[in-house]
Amino acid sequence: MVFSRFLPKNPEFIQLFVTSAKNAHETAKALADLMDNYTDVEAKVRKIRDLEHAGDKVTHDLTNALTTTFVTPFDRDDIMVLASRLDDLVDSIEEAARRMWLYRMPAPTPEAQRLAHIIQDQTAAMADAMHMLIDTKQTENLRKVVRTVTSLEDDGDKILDDVLSKLYDNATDIKGVISSIRWGELYQYLEDATDRAQDVAYTIEGILLKNA
Repeated sequence: MVFSRFLPKNPEFIQLFVTSAKNAHETAKALADLMDNYTDVEAKVRKIRDLEHAGDKVTHDLTNALTTTFVTPFDRDDIMVLASRLDDLVDSIEEAARRMWLYRMPAPTPEAQRLAHIIQDQTAAMADAMHMLIDTKQTENLRKVVRTVTSLEDDGDKILDDVLSKLYDNATDIKGVISSIRWGELYQYLEDATDRAQDVAYTIEGILLKNA
């Protein structure tokens, strides 16, 4: 791996990725708080939207840095992909929160809470690890993060499969069917966020393989 030798010339890339990952974690924490403490929903969703906008700014800053820097810490295409996938992750979290408010959902279910906490755990692992991209001694630790994020995504798949299998069991009228449809959509958005976190992890893994 050759990241560290470029660090003195362009530390802004790694710092921007660290900022982006921390922002994703803050967004996930805000989602978990929304699910655990379902009050002031509109204000909490607005906070999540503000965090999503902050993430957009970091992505924009990364793009600008890429266009003005000759030597980059790793492949330019990988920088764009990693930035984009972190952005997609935050977008997915924001969309799940927005649907909670738009649909005026009742108290979150235990499954929705568990999915939110999986996303929070995934983003926590990535936020703690992003600075390792420049440290050749941290390759194995980064691989552990990838495995952790992937394992958590598997947990999310199992929760989604379980909840979808019984989603319509108590839908005995039109109102019940509509409610089930909305919950099914929300669960899918939450599980999509776990997938986007896994995409970030796989991108990191790909960067490690290219620069081993």
